[in-house]
Amino acid sequence: MKYLVPLLLFATFAASAPAPDAPPILQKRQRAKELSTGACKDVTFIWVRGTTEAANLGQIIGGKLVPELRKVFPSLAVEGVEYGAGVAGNMTPGGGDPAGIKEATKDYNLAASKCPNTVIIGGGYSQGAAITHRSVEALPENIKARIAAIVLYGDTKNKQDGGVIKNFPPSKVKIFCNGYGELKGKSADGVCGGALAVNGGHLAYGDSFKPGAQFLKSKVDAFKSSKGSAPAAAPASDAEEGASRVKW
Repeated sequence: MKYLVPLLLFATFAASAPAPDAPPILQKRQRAKELSTGACKDVTFIWVRGTTEAANLGQIIGGKLVPELRKVFPSLAVEGVEYGAGVAGNMTPGGGDPAGIKEATKDYNLAASKCPNTVIIGGGYSQGAAITHRSVEALPENIKARIAAIVLYGDTKNKQDGGVIKNFPPSKVKIFCNGYGELKGKSADGVCGGALAVNGGHLAYGDSFKPGAQFLKSKVDAFKSSKGSAPAAAPASDAEEGASRVKW
């Protein structure tokens, strides 16, 4: 019974949390399969949405972060991880739905195998952050080496994992947790302190979309510089572009 109240609060807050300026008709379109169904791009972004969010990007963070990424990455493939995003996934030992961890792992491996010249970046929100922790920390070293950076928002494993992704370079990770670190002055996000205390601070990351995109851009630029000039990814055909790209 000790998890009943947190679970009910989690479900209530998440289910009633549309993005303030994202109308429902837009939220329904926030599904991205550009890696799995499209051509390779210079940069590939793998995103895991939060609990109860719709489609595969979600409306609270992913649906707002991706447009910022498109501004800084002209050649970008976005892949939303497909998983149930149910409340119960938060209560598993790893803090995220095992099926979601499996899917995220599959997507990271697909990016590396299908697109040998792409630079991989990733991220997640809430339960999606936990799934990103569990997926990335267990990837083979050769796949980890292909990842330039990760951004996490409202990270449910921030405290438990010490503000890092285990077995992955801390310099490649930026965690946005209201009330912690650079966001210490903000109203605290209850999940970042080690409990599933979903509150207003868990939903208020509007000021952090652009900084998240800028962090990823800086790390991709550094990654490319360290590797030299890699051949550009093959451009998508008109048919592939129309079929796979998220419509905003």
